[in-house]
Amino acid sequence: MGDWWAGFKQSPYFPASVLVVILSAGAGLFAGSYTYAMASPTPHHLPVAVVGVTAETVRGKAFVEGLEKSLEASLVLRFYPTYAEARQAIEEQRVFAVFVVRGADVNMDVSSASGASVAQLLTEEAPRVAARVGVRLTVRDVKPLQRADPRGLAIFYITLAAVIIGFTGAAQLSANAADLNAGERIAFTAVYAALGAFAIVAIVDWLLGALDLPVPESWLILALTTFTTGMVFTMFNTFLGRWAMLPTWGLMVLLGNPSSGGAVSWPLLPSPLGAIGRWLPPGASVNAQHTAVYFRGHQSLMPFLVLAGWALVSCVVFLIWRQRHPGGRPRDHE
Repeated sequence: MGDWWAGFKQSPYFPASVLVVILSAGAGLFAGSYTYAMASPTPHHLPVAVVGVTAETVRGKAFVEGLEKSLEASLVLRFYPTYAEARQAIEEQRVFAVFVVRGADVNMDVSSASGASVAQLLTEEAPRVAARVGVRLTVRDVKPLQRADPRGLAIFYITLAAVIIGFTGAAQLSANAADLNAGERIAFTAVYAALGAFAIVAIVDWLLGALDLPVPESWLILALTTFTTGMVFTMFNTFLGRWAMLPTWGLMVLLGNPSSGGAVSWPLLPSPLGAIGRWLPPGASVNAQHTAVYFRGHQSLMPFLVLAGWALVSCVVFLIWRQRHPGGRPRDHE
């Protein structure tokens, strides 16, 4: 038995068998992670702005409590003295809707650009609640999505493309350009990241017209996303060799993409995913791109710091332990 096992481990059947097990488990994990995050989105804590009432206003309180019960969620109420301040909160992505209450009249302003799934949920549930509690409701979408992207998924798709091209590109460099040394590998990763990001922008905006992108900013975000995921793979490749795709795929695809907020808005994600998603490269990229497209002039530095942080750590780790990377060539051949 011992001789058979030793022979099996030295044969090509051993890594093939390991891959069969990994791929089988990966199929279930892939389906499970996306189903867990997206199949039945449920609101948890939903921040909304309220103008014209206090928490003790009877009519307003009845409407809010009814909406919370209908959504099976907790509305995080943020009271503003003026409508202008409440609208500014939407622009800064601190709230998803504005309720203006005047006696028995309620104006509900939703922002599809803040989160299409949240806006749809509010638009469906609020009229039913208003009818039950005797409130006259008016609904407006004050920040609609672009016409060619009515479901608001285009940003998720272009981010997904950047993420996948990032680490598969690094894997291909490892397989087909193994002799690249550390600096050269980083440089070529940066080049395909920049060119790939430009291709995404050109096709999605100029060719298909699916999104009206702020080209320089969107290009930068996509290039940084691609470079970051490429270097994350390279970092794992330094320590795990041919198995580097496993943690990269798990981090970026199984965990990062479902929790990014691109397909399902943050408040509708399961709480753990909503909390960690924005600290991973896919979530940071979606956040930055979303602001660039729909909330120009209100860009936050945080998603860029997250992407840059992952890229910097990956590059530093790779450079320090570059001798462990399976690629490279002897120095006297440089």
